[in-house]
Amino acid sequence: MQSDRAFRRQLEGYRLATAEILYHMPDHPGLLQSFVWQDYDIAPKYPALSRFLAFWMRELEGPIHSVRVAGRKVISAAEIEAGTLFSLN
Repeated sequence: MQSDRAFRRQLEGYRLATAEILYHMPDHPGLLQSFVWQDYDIAPKYPALSRFLAFWMRELEGPIHSVRVAGRKVISAAEIEAGTLFSLN
């Protein structure tokens, strides 16, 4: 199951990485287009993103202008606040 695999990867230190890739349109090099890539990856090197960008530069026509990356651990310590506490005797 996909969700089991994603959960296992999070326990192994993967985090949800999102990259916004700005690239020059092949037919109109003066215009920039945005592409959003998202997958589980390992910070700070982001090997999955690096492989994707290498594929892009090797196989696709639109030259990359810039890449912005954001990553967040999906599994982390939670903060719990109790509004009311009931005691049973």
